[in-house]
Amino acid sequence: MRGAAGVSLLAAVPLLVGCGDGAVQVPVPKPDAATVKLCQGLRLPTRLHGLKRRNTTPDSPLTAAWGDPAIALRCGVPLPPTYRMDEQLMEINGLKWHGYPHDRPVTWTVLARQAYVEVTIPPKYAPPGDTLIEIGQAISATIPAKPENQI
Repeated sequence: MRGAAGVSLLAAVPLLVGCGDGAVQVPVPKPDAATVKLCQGLRLPTRLHGLKRRNTTPDSPLTAAWGDPAIALRCGVPLPPTYRMDEQLMEINGLKWHGYPHDRPVTWTVLARQAYVEVTIPPKYAPPGDTLIEIGQAISATIPAKPENQI
């Protein structure tokens, strides 16, 4: 099983999905070495939301995908440009998630961790709660929280 992943604002960075069991194109983030190490420690499930894990292209330990259409992840992304300091984040099991777009989120970024992880969940799998809970377990177990009140 490969390490981490998360998907960054894929409305701005398109996710290209291959058919069936083929590899899913997921843009690879470019984090610093410390963040790469945290992301490589993620132990993501072989199944997510009941969906089988798929290969990503380009091959990277910072990306992962499940299902068709793919739920895609990228780990080590920057703070989303759509994040506002005054926004209300969705909190699930102690993790704070920023959704984008704000009116109908499909890309979720976990904030307040030492590495940001993004998850893009196609509308077919709505609501996103169960998927974020499953991914959140791996994130909580691997990527430490930032100090109080830091995003």
